[in-house]
Amino acid sequence: MVFGWIKNYLPRGLYGRAALILLLPIVTLQIVVSIVFVQRHFEDVTRQMTATTAVTLNYVLDQAVEAGATAAQDDAGAALGVRITPAATVPDGDGRLWYDLSGVTVLNALPTHLDTRAIDLTVNRRVIAWVAGADGSLWQLDFPRRNVSARNPHQLLVLLIFAGVIMAVVAFIFLRNQLRPIRRLARAAEEFGRGRHRDYTPAGATEVRAAGAAFLDMRARIERQIEQRTLLLSGVSHDLRTPLTRLRLGLSMLPEDDEVRALRRDVDDMAGMLDAFLEFAREDAAEAAVKQDLVALLRDCVDDAHRGHLPVTFSQTPQAAEVPVRGAAVKRAVMNLITNGARHGDQVQVSLTLFERSARITVEDNGPGIAPEDREAAMRPFTRLAPERSQNDGGSVGLGLAIAADTARVHGGSLRLSHSASLGGLRADLLLAR
Repeated sequence: MVFGWIKNYLPRGLYGRAALILLLPIVTLQIVVSIVFVQRHFEDVTRQMTATTAVTLNYVLDQAVEAGATAAQDDAGAALGVRITPAATVPDGDGRLWYDLSGVTVLNALPTHLDTRAIDLTVNRRVIAWVAGADGSLWQLDFPRRNVSARNPHQLLVLLIFAGVIMAVVAFIFLRNQLRPIRRLARAAEEFGRGRHRDYTPAGATEVRAAGAAFLDMRARIERQIEQRTLLLSGVSHDLRTPLTRLRLGLSMLPEDDEVRALRRDVDDMAGMLDAFLEFAREDAAEAAVKQDLVALLRDCVDDAHRGHLPVTFSQTPQAAEVPVRGAAVKRAVMNLITNGARHGDQVQVSLTLFERSARITVEDNGPGIAPEDREAAMRPFTRLAPERSQNDGGSVGLGLAIAADTARVHGGSLRLSHSASLGGLRADLLLAR
């Protein structure tokens, strides 16, 4: 696209883009009007007035040359408002104040009608010109500035700028009131994406109200679906636990042999799978996100892993990290990652890194790792990988990484799998929004 590079310099936020849409026409209009005004008024009008005044100055100058300075000052000069005196010295150059825009035209137009040597426009509302007469004599002409340019020519520009500022402020206040409902909707959607329930009532323009109502309907449907899924799996879990208990009881009454022990392992695996199903479908929205110390939470996870005889170490970088999280959900996700790493390797390392808007929990192991083409599939529910990665899975049903990824999404983050540079196995980064 020809103008694609402009996007890099445009504001990113809605307020900035709306302000640009608002201010750009106003500033453009002021620039156009100012250029036209300066060209028409400061240049054309000033040039015409200068030419007319030059006729008077030529007449006074001729009278001074013919009748002498005293007679010219008493007669023609006094009648026409021009003071003329012989000039002993002449300044080296012209003089003008930096903000005197019409003075540029005066300095350019007056020499075309008079034989000027220097012009001074710095005296308050006066013009002093050093002019040579027809006989070569030098004269100093002093006359009012209003003879060559309009009085207060900047007033239109000042009024134009003042009116533009007032219009921009009023429009910005109105625009902010219109954008506030959109920002409230965006915040409610962002909080819901992080698993937090934020009170929201549709407001604003008709289109914004319609979008807000659609968001509320969508949020209600998603919450109902999660609740129904949890109730369904909870019921299934409850119904299946009874026959499993009867199987355990029946097996405990049988004579101990290899076949009975194998059946017990099968029953234990079924119970573990059932717990994994229920854990995956658990309703985490019931737990409110509160600020917790992630360092303390990770230390608890490592301690629990040590009690389970798992080879885990914790590399603590920050002393404390207060982050709004659902403690039980994050702890469950981290324990799944630790257990997964310990199942495929004999060394697991946990670390924490804080950023301005996120926190990263890293779990690494020295196992065989996961091939890059299989990492996305590994985070899907009920996915079993190649034999070299899953040879020690036992009763795993492929929900550990899926639960961790779901927890990360609930907290406005993500789960990223990569190669561990330090241990050589799998690296799992659990990103949580702060």
